[in-house]
Formats: sequence, structure tokens, C-alpha cells
Amino acid sequence: MTDLFAPLQSLKQGHWFKLICGASFQHLPAVRSLTLAYTLAGADCIDVAADPAVIASAQAALQVARTLTRDAQKRGFDYKGNSPFLMVSLNDGEDPHFRKAEFNPTECPTDCPRPCERICPAQAIVFNSIKSDFSGVLSQKCYGCGRCIPACPYDIIYTNSYMSTPGAIAPLVMSTGVDAVEIHTKVGRLAEFEQLWQAISPWANQLKLLAISCPDGEGMTDYLRAIYDLIAPLKSVLIWQTDGRPMSGDIGDGTTLAAVKLGQKVLAAKLPGYVQLAGGTNSYTVAKLKAMGLLKEAEGQGARGRGEEFSPLLPAPCSPSSISGVAYGSYARVLLSPILEQLENKEVSNTNTKATGSLEEDNTLLWQAVELAHSLVSQIKSQQER
Repeated sequence: MTDLFAPLQSLKQGHWFKLICGASFQHLPAVRSLTLAYTLAGADCIDVAADPAVIASAQAALQVARTLTRDAQKRGFDYKGNSPFLMVSLNDGEDPHFRKAEFNPTECPTDCPRPCERICPAQAIVFNSIKSDFSGVLSQKCYGCGRCIPACPYDIIYTNSYMSTPGAIAPLVMSTGVDAVEIHTKVGRLAEFEQLWQAISPWANQLKLLAISCPDGEGMTDYLRAIYDLIAPLKSVLIWQTDGRPMSGDIGDGTTLAAVKLGQKVLAAKLPGYVQLAGGTNSYTVAKLKAMGLLKEAEGQGARGRGEEFSPLLPAPCSPSSISGVAYGSYARVLLSPILEQLENKEVSNTNTKATGSLEEDNTLLWQAVELAHSLVSQIKSQQER
């Protein structure tokens, strides 16, 4: 299997792992470190914001990962130097993944207990930060989860949403080597989806993978069928991403139930394409899928495992009977947050040195991060080893 199609092999066999850095997460050091750690741990896809600087940071990490192949293998990680797909996200309308929290810190009473600062999973809300005298939302760190809004006792936090600009994204895809695009949509936005699709379809055929992400809603399966009719025929591989409970995986184990339930609903619709969970996924997800028999059996077992040859150019199975993969966002990021925080603190303390704060420069932190990432990646990857 070539480096190019290794991620598709994972998708075909039912052990696809995607890291979601966040459609609006633009903290370049964190994106770089997350990409490096999860790549070395065996991720099949890295989903980043459609921002040139973010894309460049992820690509730099992928290059570093290839230089560490032997080190990873010596430490027992099954990384073969294969590059995961690099994915960017677009939206056809307002979406919580494409927003930032904002507030005016001068409006905060001095005696406020600042619950917003404590509840923020991205540590994006600061007051008199160490690096500067800044107070407020660090925009590059905020990924739009919205947890700070109801937590504010003075109701002064709000969000600003933004729309994708396909005309600006197309050159990125053509010039930077992005492999995949994910379109975030909602039931009832077929006209908006069609407008977006018309804008990107001239260059869509060069993609290796297209993902459609949609939360649940009345008439959802009919809506997805209408989308398929609109984009077919499709040369690239197609994934239906079930956005169960967006950006909530780090809250608790129970959040994964919405993702699994929605995955079952899409599987039952028998749409052409692969089905991948997201939205509330965490360390409980794979165990739940296994218990419910929703993961594909290992090669050689089950109807689809008998004598079926893998074709890397095959766009999708006709009617998937099992979940083909899982995408992890907030849980995957928070899992590595202790390492990222240590790295950021070192960068602050080394401002007068030549140290850049890159994860690979600290051998101890690097392999601690990979070990943590591998503890999550290996849950679904173990499906191929049974």
C-alpha cells in the first residue's frame, strides 16, 4: 500500500482515525504539536482550519514526523512514515464550528469570579496574561464551543460567526497539497449547499476525499440523499460525518451517545459513502461501538471481510453496514493539553534563547505526547489486529 492511499485503507477496513484541530482553531504552535503527536501515533487524517498559516503549520509537522519514523518504531509505535490526509473545512451557513467568542474585558466587574476563564477548554480566556497585559479572548485559541456564554454572570460574552470563502480556499487546495475538504451543513440549507458546491466543484475532482458534516434534524436522511444527488457522480471518496453533540467530547463519557445514535441513523439510511462519527466522541466511543456491534469486523471475518480486495480508487461502499471511523476534536486536544501547556510555558521562559518551542525539540515531552495520542488512536486501530 502506498503512502498516498494508506488512509483510505484504514477507512475501508473500519479503523479510520481523524484528529479535528478545529475549523476555527488558529493557534499555530498547538496545531503543529497536535499534528505531530497524532501523526506519529497513527492518525489517518488531520482536520485543520482553512487558513494558510494553519495549513503551513500542519504541513511542517508532517515533514518532521517523517524524519522521526525510525524513532517511533523503536519505541513501539506502528508509524510507517505514511502521511495522514490533510483536510480543511468549509461551511454553507452559520455553524458553531465557525465562530469566535468575544467580550470587552473593561465591562467585567473586578469582583467577578471569572467562571468563563475556568470553563474554557482551550484556555482562550485570559486576564492579564503572562506574555502581555492582555485581557479577553485569545482569538487564535478560541474554537467556538460556546461554553463561556452561559457561564458569564453578566451576560457580556457573545460570538461572531464567519462564512467560508470558496474563492479563497480553492487556491489553497491547488497550491498547498490539501487532500480533503469537509463541508459543514444543516438540514434545510440545500440551496446554500448547492451554491457552495457550484463554487468548489471545478476543483473538487482533485481531492482524495470529501466529507459532509451534518447534525441531526427532522428530515435529515432525506436531506443527505438530496445532497448526494447534487454532488454525484463523485470521483473522490465520500464520508458522512455524524455531528452528534458538537465540541463536547471532553465534558464526559455520556456525550458520545449522541454521536453513536446519529451514526446508527445514517447507517440505516444506506447512503453511498462511509460513515464516521464526530461530535461528543471520547475514550468511551470505541468501546460503545464494539459493544453495539457497529464496528466492522477484522479482515477475514464478516461478509465484507471475505475475499474483498481493496481498491484505493474506490469512492465508497454502496451501502455501509458499520461505522468506518471516528473523529476526535475537543477530547483529543484536551488529552494533550498538559503537554502543550508545558511546551508553551517553556517557550515563554526561553524568550531570550533560540528555542522555538517546537515539540520535537523536547524529546521527553514529544514521546509523552505521542504516548497520550496513541492511547486514543489505538482504541480503533486495535480493530485491525484482532
